[in-house]
Amino acid sequence: MRQFTFLLFIGILIALSSCRTDFETVASSGDLKFSRDTIYLDTVFTDIGSSTYMLKVYNNTKNDITIPTIKLGKGLNSKYRMTVDGTQGNQGKIFTNVDLLAKDSLYIFVETTANIVDANPTDFLYTDQILFDGGTNLQKVELVTLIQDAIFLYPQRFDDGTTESLYLGDDNDGKPINIYGFFLDENDPIHGNELKFTNKRPYVVYGYAAVPSGKTVSFDPGTRVHFHADSGLILAKNASLNVNGTTSTTDKLENEVIFEGDRLEPDFSDVPGQWGAIWLTEGSTNHKINHLTLKNAAIGLLIQNNDGTTVDIKNTQIYNSSNYGILAQTAKISGENLVINNAGAAGLACTYGGEYKFSHCTFNNNWSSSSQVAVLLNNYYTGATPEVKDLKSATFNNCIIYGSYSNELILKKMSGATFEYQFNNCLIKFDNTSSTYINDPLYQFSTDTEHYNAIIQNEDPKFFKIAENKFNIDGTSAAFKKGNANDPVPKDILGVPRSSPPDLGAYQSDDFPK
Repeated sequence: MRQFTFLLFIGILIALSSCRTDFETVASSGDLKFSRDTIYLDTVFTDIGSSTYMLKVYNNTKNDITIPTIKLGKGLNSKYRMTVDGTQGNQGKIFTNVDLLAKDSLYIFVETTANIVDANPTDFLYTDQILFDGGTNLQKVELVTLIQDAIFLYPQRFDDGTTESLYLGDDNDGKPINIYGFFLDENDPIHGNELKFTNKRPYVVYGYAAVPSGKTVSFDPGTRVHFHADSGLILAKNASLNVNGTTSTTDKLENEVIFEGDRLEPDFSDVPGQWGAIWLTEGSTNHKINHLTLKNAAIGLLIQNNDGTTVDIKNTQIYNSSNYGILAQTAKISGENLVINNAGAAGLACTYGGEYKFSHCTFNNNWSSSSQVAVLLNNYYTGATPEVKDLKSATFNNCIIYGSYSNELILKKMSGATFEYQFNNCLIKFDNTSSTYINDPLYQFSTDTEHYNAIIQNEDPKFFKIAENKFNIDGTSAAFKKGNANDPVPKDILGVPRSSPPDLGAYQSDDFPK
């Protein structure tokens, strides 16, 4: 029961701090007031405990009262549980003779753990009531929870008490490095083919799910995958990732593949760092990602495959990463209609060399600090052997690079390896007000035609709603019809045909909804 013990302790402190033993009470007369008349416990997965919700009960009368009973309507069979002013009563379900001083209040904390079979089969709601007193003095507070069925994937627990783990190699002292995780099995006795994710039910992953060497994991349109804390997906050597989302026609994103955390409460909808990463390890191969929305990870995509194949990323959105949206190391990536927003270090980091091409992409970073950037390029890895590798190419066509920091593009070059980059028809925020980079050869946007062509510098793209990750633009944007049609991506991220000349970024311009 997540947080239940902690809340019990808090409740005891509250009770003790207001405890008084020298008063006489009268029976409650049904005049209690409540902080809410219905408690909606947000959507939970089957057999997974909810967050804890608080109800405050007020006695606004001039009398010290005793409430004869506070109980759940389904009694001891209820899937809800409570503490009442720090006490658990009978199994957290039934409480008797609860005293409440005049002009005072008490706290009730409520949680639930329910199975899909407990819910109403038509709407999957599990409901109950908190009943105060009875007869003519009966008062009620409704309890409502949506239960969502899911497929749970997690490491095995062995007879000796240990759990399955993944071997990642040895540290500098020759000791093995293992993480909590397991290999997906195409012939699992319970789930069948774990390498094929479908849209029939959401998935909840505990630990790192690994794709074995030589195997391919695929995700059908509409698939939903929820990763628990410190969990993610790992592609082993010669393993492949296919995310097969398609264009959606409604706000429900019915054909989008979505990777996110397993906390479904609205308060967690945009909290970064709730889970680990999608890790394409060195030697993994032939990855294709289309119409993926990835939210709230530590690192969205960690891409280290350097086998010569291209990681093909199209029509994909990556939001709220506590470190990086994409962290690539000596990788080869082709990106079209890619949108990245909010990352603690960088939205896109192409490091330790590699080959990259991005067309009609929107890179924005509104992280609440002054050190993050939207795009970072470098050709080294401090302490690695070798320390530098060739950045063979990094080409950005018809892209937007913007954010809340003054300089959203950072280029870091170390001698001993090539550093090839080019920005064509891009809107870039780089406000060199301090003149720090005025003579830096890497940032000569107007005179260095080898690396910069048709650059719009420091003009506002006028995104629709940045806080809601809506990076649409309209005809007033500085990115409107400023693209080059010689690098064709005929449709935008929503499947809308592009104008000629095209707009910059992932979205074709349109009037904003009123």
